[in-house]
This record gives sequence, C-alpha cells and structure tokens, in this order.
Amino acid sequence: MNSDHLNELFERVDALRGYLDYEQRKVRIIELQEQTQDPNFWDDPDEARRIMKKLDHEKNMVAEWDKLNDLRDSIQVYQEFMEEGEDVEAELRGEIRQLEAKLEALELKNMLRGEDDHRDAIMTFNPGAGGTESQDWAEMLYRMYTQWAKKNNFELSNIEYQQGDVAGLKSATVEVSGEFAYGFLKAESGVHRLVRISPFDSNSRRHTSFCSVFVSPVIDDSIEIAVNESDVELQRFHSSGAGGQNVNNVETGVRLIWEGELSDGSTERVVAECQQERSQLQNREKAMVLLKSKVYELEKQIKEREKQKLEDSKSKIEWGSQIRSYVFHPYNMVKDHRTDYETSDVDGVMDGEIEEFINQYLLSISATDKTE
Repeated sequence: MNSDHLNELFERVDALRGYLDYEQRKVRIIELQEQTQDPNFWDDPDEARRIMKKLDHEKNMVAEWDKLNDLRDSIQVYQEFMEEGEDVEAELRGEIRQLEAKLEALELKNMLRGEDDHRDAIMTFNPGAGGTESQDWAEMLYRMYTQWAKKNNFELSNIEYQQGDVAGLKSATVEVSGEFAYGFLKAESGVHRLVRISPFDSNSRRHTSFCSVFVSPVIDDSIEIAVNESDVELQRFHSSGAGGQNVNNVETGVRLIWEGELSDGSTERVVAECQQERSQLQNREKAMVLLKSKVYELEKQIKEREKQKLEDSKSKIEWGSQIRSYVFHPYNMVKDHRTDYETSDVDGVMDGEIEEFINQYLLSISATDKTE
C-alpha cells in the first residue's frame, strides 16, 4: 500500500470536515428539528416542506462525512491486521477504493454552494434547424438525461412534450427533482452538436445537428420575479403525453408567452408550456412557475456576465456556441469545448454516463472562482 497516498486521502477527509462546516451543520440540524416539533409547524405546508428539505440536506451532508470517517477507521484496522501478518490486502484495497469514490463525490457536492444549486431543475429541449435530423437528436438527448436521472436517483417528470412529425421531438420541458438537481445540471445548459451518418438519409451522408438545452432552477416564493401577468399571452391546446399517451380531447394544455425587457435593457421572448396536470388552471399555475424560472435564469446570466465570470461558458445560449460535440462518424468521440474533457465511449454517454463531463465543468468553475 502506498502510505503517502493514504495519508493524502486522510488529510482530504479532515480538510473536508472543515469545508463542510461539519459542527455548524450539526447545530443547524438540532435547530431545524426543534422547529418541526412546533404544534403549528404544518399550518404553512410550503414552509414546512422547505424546512424538512433543508433538514434532510443537512443530515445527508453530515451522514456522508461520517461514512468517510468510518471508512478511514476501517482502513486503519485493516492496516493493523496486515502488520500482524493477516492476509487482508483485498479487503483493504476495496475499502480504499470506496473511500476515494465517496470522498470525490462529497468534495464535488461541497462545491455546489451557489444560491440556487440546491434547487430542482427545469430542462427545456429545442432542436435546431434541420427538421427530422435535429428532432431525432433532441429525443436522443432527452433519453440521455432520463437515463442519467434514473442512475443518480433523481426524479424526472414531463411537463410538456411535443412529438416530431416523423421522429424525435419538436420541444420538451421536464422537471428534475432531487438534491442539487440544478447544481449538477447547470453544467448541461447550452447547445449540443451531433455529427453522424443520418439514418434518415437514403444516401447515407454525414449530417450535423444541433439541439439547445436550457436549464433553470425551479423558483419558489422566496424569489421575487417581476413578470406582469397582464403582459403574458395565454394559449390553450389539447394535451398529449410523450409517445402519444394520455391524449386529452379537452383544451387543458397551456402555453404562456411573455415578451419584455430584462435588467440590462435587452428584450426577450419567453415561452412556457405545461400539459402535465389534469386541469387547465393547474397547468396555468405550473406554466407560470416555469415562465418565471426561465426569466430568473436569464437574469442570472446577465449578472454573471456583468461580473465577467466564465463569459464563454455561461454566456447567452446562441447557435454556433455549442458547449459539447458528439461525433459518431468518422470516429467516436464526445468532447466538451469548455473543459476539453473528452471520451470515446459514445454509447456510455448516450446511456446517461455524463458524470465526468459534469464533474469537470464544476471543477473548472470552482477553480475560476478561487482565482478571482
């Protein structure tokens, strides 16, 4: 065993305890638990759920560091057994691998300290020009993120899904729920580019397709967004689920369109649709949350540009400013243009194995923050 490597791991565990504000978190857990004991705690269900979510988060962060500490203790016990001549090398290596994996995962979570990183996320898929080609690419990305969400225990639900005329999708909006959903998925906001031999081209020519993925945090009552509802256009349509399921003959689907001026003086047109709920009123309420979430994300981007932070990777999404390329032909490669991280495992990526792309992006912005 490399003792220097082990000592470095143990030092990182100790340092992470400080970075996590471990002791302060334990104090917050006690304070939050006391609030839940108030007989009137559930009089305001929304506030109660917010507190419970915060309590679960604090408990999880403390418990995850405790697991690291337990693994360290276990490794030290195995080291003593080896010194006494027992054959426990395989067990020791297994514990070290676990410690490395859990340590990296918790260090990554600790980097998610943005004011909105803890929130759920809204993802909107919009294929670029190119008809069926781009619509099929949009559906492939939709599937990729669905697989990623399943593998990482996030809940993904369709809010709006419009099928393509031949294949793929024309547009889709999904909500991803779970701890740090926005913190992780903000790495995916941008234009994604595909190069492949088209399955829709009888001459088997190579095609390039684009799809925009826009990610915004789900806002709540703690955030004020100045959207005058009288300036919002309401459109109604028949709801239908992905794959043609749950067709509704009543116009319960709602589309909200707002065009207005942002804080930097620019004018934006923001569209939000919802066909998830059974009633038009519920869909309208949900669509308004989506609309405000999108406006909020646009305002966040303006603030980030004003601070001159990560201007290239966080600038306003535009065609031609792709964040990642997926090449299926003439070779296999997926490359992120912001971090230069790449892999030839195209099949794995399309099956939702995008953790390393997200990790590299978060590490890059964390490094940038430290130098400013």
